[in-house]
Amino acid sequence: MSNIAIEFDNVGKMYRLGRVGTGTLSHDLNRWWTMNILRKEDPYLKIGEANDRSTKGHSDYVWALRDISFKVEQGDVVGIIGKNGAGKSTLLKLLSRITSPSTGSIRYNGRIASLLEVGTGFHPEMTGRENIYMNASIMGMTKKEITRKLDEIVEFAGVERYLDTPVKRYSSGMTVRLGFAVAAFLEPEILVVDEVLTVGDAEFQKKAIGKMKEVSQTGGRTVLFVSHNMAAVRRLCKTGVLLQNGQLHFQGMTNDVINEYMKSSLDSFSNAPLSDMPRGTKTNGFVRFLGIEFLDRDNSPIEPCCGRFLRIRLKLVVKTKEVKSCYISVGFRNIYGDPLMTFPSDMTIDDFSLTQGEHFAILDIPKLPLTAGTYRVGLWCEVRNSISSISCADYIDNTIKIEVNDDDFFNRGKQIASHLCGKIVLCDHNWTIL
Repeated sequence: MSNIAIEFDNVGKMYRLGRVGTGTLSHDLNRWWTMNILRKEDPYLKIGEANDRSTKGHSDYVWALRDISFKVEQGDVVGIIGKNGAGKSTLLKLLSRITSPSTGSIRYNGRIASLLEVGTGFHPEMTGRENIYMNASIMGMTKKEITRKLDEIVEFAGVERYLDTPVKRYSSGMTVRLGFAVAAFLEPEILVVDEVLTVGDAEFQKKAIGKMKEVSQTGGRTVLFVSHNMAAVRRLCKTGVLLQNGQLHFQGMTNDVINEYMKSSLDSFSNAPLSDMPRGTKTNGFVRFLGIEFLDRDNSPIEPCCGRFLRIRLKLVVKTKEVKSCYISVGFRNIYGDPLMTFPSDMTIDDFSLTQGEHFAILDIPKLPLTAGTYRVGLWCEVRNSISSISCADYIDNTIKIEVNDDDFFNRGKQIASHLCGKIVLCDHNWTIL
Protein backbone atom coordinates (compact mmCIF):
# COMPACT_ATOMS: atom_id res chain seq x y z
CA MET A 1 0.00 0.00 0.00
CA SER A 2 1.36 3.43 -0.96
CA ASN A 3 2.51 5.69 1.86
CA ILE A 4 2.02 8.83 -0.25
CA ALA A 5 -0.50 11.17 1.39
CA ILE A 6 -0.46 13.98 -1.20
CA GLU A 7 0.83 14.15 -4.77
CA PHE A 8 0.97 17.30 -6.91
CA ASP A 9 1.44 16.40 -10.59
CA ASN A 10 2.36 19.36 -12.87
CA VAL A 11 -0.18 21.55 -11.12
CA GLY A 12 -0.75 25.06 -12.42
CA LYS A 13 -3.22 27.83 -11.66
CA MET A 14 -3.66 30.79 -13.99
CA TYR A 15 -5.70 33.95 -13.45
CA ARG A 16 -6.68 36.85 -15.66
CA LEU A 17 -5.73 40.07 -13.92
CA GLY A 18 -8.61 42.32 -12.94
CA ARG A 19 -11.43 40.28 -14.45
CA VAL A 20 -13.51 37.12 -14.12
CA GLY A 21 -13.43 35.06 -17.29
CA THR A 22 -11.25 36.14 -20.22
CA GLY A 23 -12.64 39.66 -20.27
CA THR A 24 -13.97 39.66 -23.84
CA LEU A 25 -16.75 37.73 -25.62
CA SER A 26 -14.38 36.67 -28.41
CA HIS A 27 -11.92 35.22 -25.88
CA ASP A 28 -14.71 33.40 -24.05
CA LEU A 29 -16.04 31.89 -27.31
CA ASN A 30 -12.54 30.93 -28.42
CA ARG A 31 -11.86 29.21 -25.09
CA TRP A 32 -15.22 27.38 -25.17
CA TRP A 33 -14.74 26.20 -28.78
CA THR A 34 -11.16 25.03 -28.22
CA MET A 35 -11.84 23.20 -24.95
CA ASN A 36 -15.32 21.75 -25.57
CA ILE A 37 -15.47 21.14 -29.33
CA LEU A 38 -11.84 20.61 -30.30
CA ARG A 39 -11.05 18.95 -26.92
CA LYS A 40 -7.76 20.81 -26.59
CA GLU A 41 -6.26 22.69 -23.66
CA ASP A 42 -7.17 26.26 -22.79
CA PRO A 43 -5.48 28.42 -25.49
CA TYR A 44 -4.79 31.20 -22.99
CA LEU A 45 -2.60 28.95 -20.86
CA LYS A 46 0.15 29.53 -23.42
CA ILE A 47 0.34 33.29 -22.98
CA GLY A 48 0.36 33.53 -19.18
CA GLU A 49 3.39 35.07 -17.50
CA ALA A 50 5.22 34.09 -14.30
CA ASN A 51 3.88 35.68 -11.12
CA ASP A 52 6.76 38.10 -10.55
CA ARG A 53 5.24 41.11 -8.79
CA SER A 54 8.47 43.13 -9.00
CA THR A 55 8.35 43.48 -12.79
CA LYS A 56 5.76 44.93 -15.15
CA GLY A 57 4.18 42.22 -17.30
CA HIS A 58 2.95 42.34 -20.88
CA SER A 59 0.09 39.87 -20.53
CA ASP A 60 -3.25 40.04 -18.72
CA TYR A 61 -2.81 36.38 -17.80
CA VAL A 62 -0.59 35.36 -14.89
CA TRP A 63 0.42 32.00 -13.46
CA ALA A 64 -0.12 32.02 -9.70
CA LEU A 65 1.36 28.50 -9.80
CA ARG A 66 3.02 26.62 -12.63
CA ASP A 67 4.46 23.12 -13.09
CA ILE A 68 4.29 22.19 -9.40
CA SER A 69 5.20 18.55 -8.81
CA PHE A 70 6.10 16.95 -5.48
CA LYS A 71 4.94 14.22 -3.12
CA VAL A 72 4.26 14.24 0.61
CA GLU A 73 4.52 11.04 2.62
CA GLN A 74 2.01 10.10 5.30
CA GLY A 75 2.93 11.51 8.70
CA ASP A 76 5.27 14.11 7.25
CA VAL A 77 5.15 17.76 8.35
CA VAL A 78 5.96 19.99 5.40
CA GLY A 79 6.70 23.69 5.59
CA ILE A 80 5.64 25.75 2.57
CA ILE A 81 7.70 28.95 2.48
CA GLY A 82 8.36 31.81 0.09
CA LYS A 83 7.88 35.53 -0.28
CA ASN A 84 4.47 37.18 -0.39
CA GLY A 85 2.86 36.34 -3.72
CA ALA A 86 4.96 33.20 -4.27
CA GLY A 87 1.84 31.01 -4.49
CA LYS A 88 1.76 29.41 -1.03
CA SER A 89 -1.86 30.15 -0.18
CA THR A 90 -2.97 29.29 -3.73
CA LEU A 91 -1.32 25.88 -3.36
CA LEU A 92 -3.25 25.19 -0.16
CA LYS A 93 -6.53 26.42 -1.66
CA LEU A 94 -6.09 23.99 -4.55
CA LEU A 95 -5.45 21.15 -2.12
CA SER A 96 -8.48 22.16 -0.04
CA ARG A 97 -10.62 22.28 -3.22
CA ILE A 98 -11.58 25.91 -2.67
CA THR A 99 -10.54 26.39 -6.29
CA SER A 100 -9.47 23.96 -9.00
CA PRO A 101 -6.18 23.81 -10.90
CA SER A 102 -5.88 25.11 -14.46
CA THR A 103 -3.50 22.29 -15.33
CA GLY A 104 -2.32 19.09 -13.71
CA SER A 105 -3.87 17.06 -10.92
CA ILE A 106 -3.75 16.64 -7.15
CA ARG A 107 -4.21 13.26 -5.50
CA TYR A 108 -4.50 12.65 -1.77
CA ASN A 109 -5.49 9.93 0.68
CA GLY A 110 -7.77 10.76 3.61
CA ARG A 111 -9.84 13.63 4.94
CA ILE A 112 -8.49 17.19 4.80
CA ALA A 113 -9.08 19.81 7.48
CA SER A 114 -8.07 23.34 6.44
CA LEU A 115 -7.45 26.55 8.33
CA LEU A 116 -6.63 29.08 5.64
CA GLU A 117 -8.34 32.28 6.75
CA VAL A 118 -9.93 33.68 9.90
CA GLY A 119 -13.36 32.06 10.17
CA THR A 120 -12.81 29.46 7.45
CA GLY A 121 -15.93 27.29 7.29
CA PHE A 122 -17.74 29.11 10.10
CA HIS A 123 -21.22 30.60 9.74
CA PRO A 124 -21.24 33.96 11.56
CA GLU A 125 -24.88 33.67 12.70
CA MET A 126 -24.35 30.24 14.29
CA THR A 127 -22.90 29.74 17.75
CA GLY A 128 -19.48 28.26 18.40
CA ARG A 129 -21.08 24.97 19.44
CA GLU A 130 -23.24 24.81 16.30
CA ASN A 131 -20.25 25.54 14.08
CA ILE A 132 -18.26 22.75 15.69
CA TYR A 133 -21.01 20.23 14.97
CA MET A 134 -21.54 21.56 11.44
CA ASN A 135 -17.84 21.41 10.50
CA ALA A 136 -17.37 17.96 11.98
CA SER A 137 -20.48 16.66 10.21
CA ILE A 138 -19.15 17.92 6.88
CA MET A 139 -16.00 15.91 7.57
CA GLY A 140 -18.12 12.79 8.00
CA MET A 141 -18.10 12.44 11.79
CA THR A 142 -21.15 11.21 13.67
CA LYS A 143 -22.83 13.27 16.37
CA LYS A 144 -21.57 10.82 18.99
CA GLU A 145 -17.96 11.23 17.83
CA ILE A 146 -18.28 15.01 17.86
CA THR A 147 -19.75 15.06 21.37
CA ARG A 148 -16.87 12.92 22.59
CA LYS A 149 -14.36 15.48 21.28
CA LEU A 150 -16.33 18.62 22.21
CA ASP A 151 -14.79 19.23 25.64
CA GLU A 152 -11.23 18.93 24.29
CA ILE A 153 -11.96 21.35 21.47
CA VAL A 154 -13.52 23.95 23.78
CA GLU A 155 -10.76 23.66 26.38
CA PHE A 156 -7.99 24.04 23.80
CA ALA A 157 -9.68 27.02 22.15
CA GLY A 158 -10.41 28.70 25.48
CA VAL A 159 -13.88 29.87 24.40
CA GLU A 160 -16.05 28.00 26.91
CA ARG A 161 -17.73 31.20 28.11
CA TYR A 162 -18.70 32.12 24.53
CA LEU A 163 -19.55 28.64 23.23
CA ASP A 164 -23.24 29.46 22.79
CA THR A 165 -22.63 32.97 21.40
CA PRO A 166 -22.81 33.61 17.61
CA VAL A 167 -19.38 33.51 16.02
CA LYS A 168 -19.90 36.97 14.51
CA ARG A 169 -19.34 38.36 18.02
CA TYR A 170 -15.97 36.61 18.38
CA SER A 171 -12.71 38.48 18.00
CA SER A 172 -10.40 37.36 15.19
CA GLY A 173 -8.15 35.65 17.76
CA MET A 174 -11.05 33.71 19.29
CA THR A 175 -12.24 32.65 15.84
CA VAL A 176 -8.78 31.38 14.90
CA ARG A 177 -8.41 29.48 18.17
CA LEU A 178 -11.74 27.74 17.69
CA GLY A 179 -11.08 27.08 14.02
CA PHE A 180 -7.71 25.51 14.73
CA ALA A 181 -9.10 23.41 17.58
CA VAL A 182 -11.86 22.06 15.33
CA ALA A 183 -9.37 21.27 12.54
CA ALA A 184 -6.83 19.61 14.85
CA PHE A 185 -9.07 17.62 17.20
CA LEU A 186 -11.43 16.12 14.62
CA GLU A 187 -8.63 13.78 13.56
CA PRO A 188 -8.24 14.49 9.84
CA GLU A 189 -5.61 12.51 7.96
CA ILE A 190 -4.30 15.76 6.45
CA LEU A 191 -4.13 19.10 8.30
CA VAL A 192 -3.57 22.25 6.23
CA VAL A 193 -2.65 25.44 8.12
CA ASP A 194 -1.88 28.84 6.60
CA GLU A 195 -0.24 31.93 8.15
CA VAL A 196 -3.55 32.59 9.92
CA LEU A 197 -2.01 31.36 13.22
CA THR A 198 -0.17 34.67 13.51
CA VAL A 199 -3.51 36.26 14.46
CA GLY A 200 -3.41 34.41 17.77
CA ASP A 201 -1.35 35.48 20.78
CA ALA A 202 2.07 34.02 21.65
CA GLU A 203 0.63 31.48 24.10
CA PHE A 204 -1.83 30.15 21.53
CA GLN A 205 0.82 29.97 18.81
CA LYS A 206 2.97 27.83 21.11
CA LYS A 207 0.01 25.54 21.89
CA ALA A 208 -0.92 25.28 18.21
CA ILE A 209 2.59 24.33 17.11
CA GLY A 210 2.77 21.79 19.93
CA LYS A 211 -0.55 20.30 18.85
CA MET A 212 0.54 20.05 15.22
CA LYS A 213 3.71 18.27 16.30
CA GLU A 214 1.66 15.90 18.45
CA VAL A 215 -0.79 15.24 15.60
CA SER A 216 2.03 14.25 13.25
CA GLN A 217 4.19 12.28 15.67
CA THR A 218 1.59 10.33 17.62
CA GLY A 219 -1.30 10.27 15.17
CA GLY A 220 0.70 9.71 12.01
CA ARG A 221 -1.17 12.51 10.26
CA THR A 222 0.19 14.73 7.52
CA VAL A 223 0.57 18.48 8.08
CA LEU A 224 1.15 21.24 5.52
CA PHE A 225 2.18 24.44 7.25
CA VAL A 226 2.60 27.86 5.60
CA SER A 227 4.42 30.49 7.64
CA HIS A 228 6.86 33.39 7.40
CA ASN A 229 8.12 32.48 10.87
CA MET A 230 11.26 30.50 10.04
CA ALA A 231 11.81 29.54 13.68
CA ALA A 232 8.36 27.90 13.80
CA VAL A 233 8.93 26.14 10.47
CA ARG A 234 12.32 24.83 11.61
CA ARG A 235 10.92 23.65 14.95
CA LEU A 236 7.86 21.92 13.51
CA CYS A 237 8.64 20.68 9.99
CA LYS A 238 10.80 17.80 8.81
CA THR A 239 10.87 18.80 5.15
CA GLY A 240 10.09 21.94 3.24
CA VAL A 241 9.10 23.37 -0.13
CA LEU A 242 10.26 26.79 -1.36
CA LEU A 243 8.04 28.57 -3.88
CA GLN A 244 9.29 31.48 -5.95
CA ASN A 245 7.17 33.44 -8.45
CA GLY A 246 4.65 30.60 -8.54
CA GLN A 247 7.17 27.87 -9.25
CA LEU A 248 8.85 25.16 -7.19
CA HIS A 249 12.30 26.61 -6.53
CA PHE A 250 13.70 24.17 -3.97
CA GLN A 251 12.62 21.10 -1.99
CA GLY A 252 14.42 19.18 0.74
CA MET A 253 15.11 19.00 4.46
CA THR A 254 13.83 21.97 6.44
CA ASN A 255 17.18 23.60 7.25
CA ASP A 256 18.32 23.31 3.64
CA VAL A 257 15.12 24.90 2.36
CA ILE A 258 15.28 27.74 4.89
CA ASN A 259 18.95 28.37 4.05
CA GLU A 260 18.07 28.62 0.35
CA TYR A 261 15.17 30.96 1.10
CA MET A 262 17.27 33.24 3.29
CA LYS A 263 20.14 33.20 0.79
CA SER A 264 17.91 34.20 -2.10
CA SER A 265 16.17 36.81 0.05
CA LEU A 266 19.44 38.40 1.14
CA ASP A 267 21.10 38.18 -2.27
CA SER A 268 18.17 40.02 -3.87
CA PHE A 269 19.10 43.21 -2.03
CA SER A 270 22.69 42.68 -0.89
CA ASN A 271 24.11 45.11 -3.45
CA ALA A 272 21.17 47.50 -3.55
CA PRO A 273 21.36 51.00 -2.04
CA LEU A 274 19.28 51.47 1.09
CA SER A 275 16.92 53.80 -0.77
CA ASP A 276 15.90 50.87 -3.02
CA MET A 277 15.45 48.30 -0.28
CA PRO A 278 11.90 47.27 0.65
CA ARG A 279 10.37 48.84 3.73
CA GLY A 280 8.83 46.44 6.26
CA THR A 281 5.91 48.48 7.52
CA LYS A 282 3.92 51.66 6.88
CA THR A 283 6.24 54.64 7.28
CA ASN A 284 5.63 58.39 7.25
CA GLY A 285 8.81 59.22 5.33
CA PHE A 286 9.89 62.07 7.62
CA VAL A 287 13.31 60.43 7.95
CA ARG A 288 14.79 57.97 5.46
CA PHE A 289 17.94 55.83 5.56
CA LEU A 290 20.25 56.44 2.59
CA GLY A 291 23.38 54.39 3.34
CA ILE A 292 25.24 52.15 5.76
CA GLU A 293 29.01 51.72 6.24
CA PHE A 294 31.09 49.35 8.38
CA LEU A 295 34.21 51.17 9.60
CA ASP A 296 37.14 50.97 12.00
CA ARG A 297 38.07 53.67 14.57
CA ASP A 298 39.74 55.75 11.85
CA ASN A 299 36.58 55.60 9.68
CA SER A 300 38.24 53.32 7.14
CA PRO A 301 36.02 50.59 5.59
CA ILE A 302 36.58 47.15 7.13
CA GLU A 303 35.16 43.65 7.10
CA PRO A 304 33.52 43.04 10.52
CA CYS A 305 35.40 40.55 12.71
CA CYS A 306 34.34 38.58 15.76
CA GLY A 307 35.53 40.30 18.94
CA ARG A 308 36.85 43.41 17.17
CA PHE A 309 35.75 47.05 17.18
CA LEU A 310 33.02 47.92 14.66
CA ARG A 311 31.62 51.32 13.77
CA ILE A 312 28.32 51.41 11.88
CA ARG A 313 27.75 54.75 10.18
CA LEU A 314 24.25 55.44 8.88
CA LYS A 315 23.49 58.17 6.39
CA LEU A 316 19.96 59.52 6.60
CA VAL A 317 17.93 62.42 5.30
CA VAL A 318 15.22 64.46 7.03
CA LYS A 319 12.58 65.44 4.49
CA THR A 320 10.39 67.55 6.73
CA LYS A 321 11.34 70.92 8.24
CA GLU A 322 12.48 69.48 11.56
CA VAL A 323 12.19 66.32 13.62
CA LYS A 324 12.20 67.28 17.29
CA SER A 325 12.20 63.86 18.97
CA CYS A 326 13.72 60.88 17.21
CA TYR A 327 15.48 57.62 17.95
CA ILE A 328 17.22 55.00 15.84
CA SER A 329 17.75 51.29 16.32
CA VAL A 330 20.03 48.74 14.63
CA GLY A 331 19.13 45.06 14.96
CA PHE A 332 20.97 41.84 14.06
CA ARG A 333 19.34 38.52 13.11
CA ASN A 334 20.83 35.20 12.12
CA ILE A 335 20.34 33.69 8.67
CA TYR A 336 17.06 32.11 9.79
CA GLY A 337 15.64 35.47 10.82
CA ASP A 338 15.85 34.85 14.59
CA PRO A 339 16.67 38.07 16.50
CA LEU A 340 20.09 38.08 18.17
CA MET A 341 20.75 41.58 19.46
CA THR A 342 19.50 45.15 19.12
CA PHE A 343 21.14 48.54 19.66
CA PRO A 344 18.44 51.18 20.32
CA SER A 345 19.75 54.72 20.65
CA ASP A 346 17.32 55.65 23.44
CA MET A 347 18.99 53.17 25.79
CA THR A 348 22.24 55.14 25.90
CA ILE A 349 21.36 58.70 24.77
CA ASP A 350 18.28 60.91 24.93
CA ASP A 351 16.00 61.34 21.95
CA PHE A 352 17.53 63.83 19.53
CA SER A 353 16.27 66.45 17.08
CA LEU A 354 17.24 66.68 13.41
CA THR A 355 16.95 69.57 10.99
CA GLN A 356 15.96 69.20 7.36
CA GLY A 357 18.72 67.72 5.19
CA GLU A 358 21.32 64.92 5.45
CA HIS A 359 22.84 63.62 8.69
CA PHE A 360 25.01 60.77 9.98
CA ALA A 361 24.18 58.53 12.92
CA ILE A 362 27.13 56.55 14.31
CA LEU A 363 26.95 53.35 16.38
CA ASP A 364 30.19 52.10 17.99
CA ILE A 365 30.40 48.46 19.11
CA PRO A 366 33.65 48.05 21.12
CA LYS A 367 33.78 44.25 20.75
CA LEU A 368 31.51 42.64 18.14
CA PRO A 369 29.96 39.62 19.90
CA LEU A 370 28.97 37.70 16.75
CA THR A 371 30.61 34.49 15.60
CA ALA A 372 31.73 34.07 12.00
CA GLY A 373 28.91 33.80 9.50
CA THR A 374 26.20 35.63 7.58
CA TYR A 375 23.75 37.89 9.38
CA ARG A 376 20.84 40.15 8.57
CA VAL A 377 20.74 43.78 9.69
CA GLY A 378 17.60 45.81 10.16
CA LEU A 379 17.22 49.56 10.67
CA TRP A 380 14.43 51.40 12.48
CA CYS A 381 13.75 55.11 12.92
CA GLU A 382 10.90 56.38 15.06
CA VAL A 383 9.58 59.91 15.46
CA ARG A 384 7.84 60.95 18.66
CA ASN A 385 5.71 64.06 18.29
CA SER A 386 4.25 63.58 21.77
CA ILE A 387 3.78 60.82 24.35
CA SER A 388 0.62 59.66 22.59
CA SER A 389 1.82 60.30 19.03
CA ILE A 390 4.62 57.96 17.96
CA SER A 391 5.16 56.92 14.37
CA CYS A 392 7.64 54.94 12.32
CA ALA A 393 9.63 57.15 9.98
CA ASP A 394 11.58 54.38 8.23
CA TYR A 395 12.10 50.64 8.65
CA ILE A 396 14.33 48.31 6.62
CA ASP A 397 13.17 44.84 7.49
CA ASN A 398 16.41 42.90 8.05
CA THR A 399 17.36 42.66 4.36
CA ILE A 400 20.88 44.12 4.74
CA LYS A 401 23.50 41.36 4.63
CA ILE A 402 26.66 41.41 6.72
CA GLU A 403 29.48 38.85 6.71
CA VAL A 404 31.38 38.49 10.00
CA ASN A 405 34.89 37.01 9.89
CA ASP A 406 36.34 34.66 12.46
CA ASP A 407 38.73 35.95 15.12
CA ASP A 408 39.90 35.20 18.66
CA PHE A 409 37.10 36.71 20.78
CA PHE A 410 38.47 35.58 24.16
CA ASN A 411 42.15 36.13 23.30
CA ARG A 412 42.94 32.52 24.14
CA GLY A 413 44.27 31.43 20.77
CA LYS A 414 41.13 29.37 20.20
CA GLN A 415 38.47 29.67 17.57
CA ILE A 416 34.75 29.23 18.21
CA ALA A 417 33.46 25.74 17.42
CA SER A 418 32.22 25.64 13.83
CA HIS A 419 28.77 24.31 14.79
CA LEU A 420 28.15 27.52 16.80
CA CYS A 421 29.20 29.92 14.06
CA GLY A 422 26.50 32.24 12.81
CA LYS A 423 24.13 31.14 15.56
CA ILE A 424 25.13 32.67 18.90
CA VAL A 425 26.07 35.94 20.58
CA LEU A 426 29.27 35.89 22.66
CA CYS A 427 29.84 37.57 26.02
CA ASP A 428 32.98 38.02 28.09
CA HIS A 429 32.87 35.77 31.16
CA ASN A 430 35.04 33.84 33.62
CA TRP A 431 34.88 30.33 35.07
CA THR A 432 36.17 29.34 38.52
CA ILE A 433 36.64 25.68 39.43
CA LEU A 434 36.98 24.94 43.17
